[in-house]
Formats: sequence, C-alpha cells, structure tokens
Amino acid sequence: MITLIKKLTKPLLLPHWYQDLLLAIPRLVCGYLLTADFGSAKFGLPWSPKDNNLHLFEVAFWFPHDVAAYGGIFKMFPVFFAWMGAFSEAVGGIFLLVGYQTRIFSILILLTMLVAIFMQQWQNGLWNMLPAMGFAWVALYTSVIGSGRFGVDHLLTK
Repeated sequence: MITLIKKLTKPLLLPHWYQDLLLAIPRLVCGYLLTADFGSAKFGLPWSPKDNNLHLFEVAFWFPHDVAAYGGIFKMFPVFFAWMGAFSEAVGGIFLLVGYQTRIFSILILLTMLVAIFMQQWQNGLWNMLPAMGFAWVALYTSVIGSGRFGVDHLLTK
C-alpha cells in the first residue's frame, strides 16, 4: 500500500527544469481557476462568493438538481455526485495548484470534467464545452506526469 502511494505521488521529471516550469504553468492556472471560480461557486470555501450563502464544504442548493437532470445513476444519487463534483473542482483545484497528490486529484478532476462535457454541455455546442475540455486536458497530462519539479509531491519524494 505504501509503495502504491509512493508511485502515485512521485512525479516524472523532465530533463531540464524549464521544461517542468512550462508544464507547471497550465497546472497552476487550472488549479487556481478551478478553486477560485468554478468550484467555489458550487462548494463552500472561505473565498466562495458571499452572495452564494455557502457554509464550509456545503454544496450549493441548486447543484444536486442540475446533477439529477443528467438521469441514470446521477438521478439516483444526485447529492453524492454533486458533492463529489463540487469537491473535485474546489478542493482538487487547491491540490492541483500546490502540486500535492496531483495524480489522484487529476483523475477526480478529469472524471468531473468528462461528466461536465458529456452530460451538461454536450447539447450546448462545442464553444460551451471548451472550459471543461481545457481542464480535462490538463488533468489528463498531470494524471500521467504528476506535479513535475514545481510541486509539493516533488519535495516530499526527493
């Protein structure tokens, strides 16, 4: 179990530091946007908009209703999936931003973005899918390489 956690935590390092820096920029931007804007509107964090009236770790009242509209298993467990989606955006964004447990949270973010693309935005056209697609691409590559040289994962495993 410990070796699995070590393997999931240890990032791949590119040959030169500037290559890791270039790959860190999208991770940092996406982590910030997820936690500061997209996630905090749905999930109670200290910096969530005051007019949303969200307590710490509370999901916005409207979000489970939106999730239930996806049908299927989402209709059966809307509160669970709403909480997981909001958590992966808000808290996963923090972890992505600092580069801690990057692969685990990248997978959560990737799954959330795939749901957003195919269940929420698909009928609204490509233009509306672009934010979720961008987050999905960044989550995809960070789920493979981890945080790189510029993250907490690297500091913990070197």
